[in-house]
Order: sequence, then structure tokens, then C-alpha cells
Amino acid sequence: MFQAKLITFQLESSQVAFAASYLQGIAFDHYTTLLQFDPNNPMLSNWLAFTQEFSSKFSVFDTIAEAEENLFNLQMHNNKHFMTFIVWFKWEAYETGLQDLE
Repeated sequence: MFQAKLITFQLESSQVAFAASYLQGIAFDHYTTLLQFDPNNPMLSNWLAFTQEFSSKFSVFDTIAEAEENLFNLQMHNNKHFMTFIVWFKWEAYETGLQDLE
């Protein structure tokens, strides 16, 4: 994304602000707390510091287990296209290593 809009995202602080606009829940609360009480924190202007902080605190601990659970709970809904189901299935299959069964 950042490479597609080099001028817009030439500053790392712009990259951080853009990514932060997608935060939700406790991750969003953590970000807004930093903005309010520690506005000079490097995580707010340095892309590497931001990604390390938020990945270590809010990323999925076991991505394979999460993908397996998502596969188990995956359902074809009446109002969705069949291809949507297939795309989601393949995504989760790649995450678990099940794509090797083809």
C-alpha cells in the first residue's frame, strides 16, 4: 500500500497513522492512550517501532490453531457466492498447511 502512494506515505508517521486507523478494540484504546498521554512516543512516528509494539501485544499467538478453528467454523451462507466460500477455505487451508493435500 505504501509503495503505491509514495508521496502520501513518505513519512513513517503517515504510515503509522494510516495503519492505526484500522485498529479496533483494545489495540485502538492502546493507540489513543499513547496519543493522549505520550504523544512523543516513537511508536507513533516510527513504522518499525509501531509494528513491533502492536504485533507483540495484539497479534494472534498461534496462527495455525486459529486457522484450524476458522476452518472448523466455516459455513456456506445462502446470501454469499460459492466462490467466496472457496476463497476463504483456501486462505485458511494455506494457513494450516492443508493445501498440501491437493
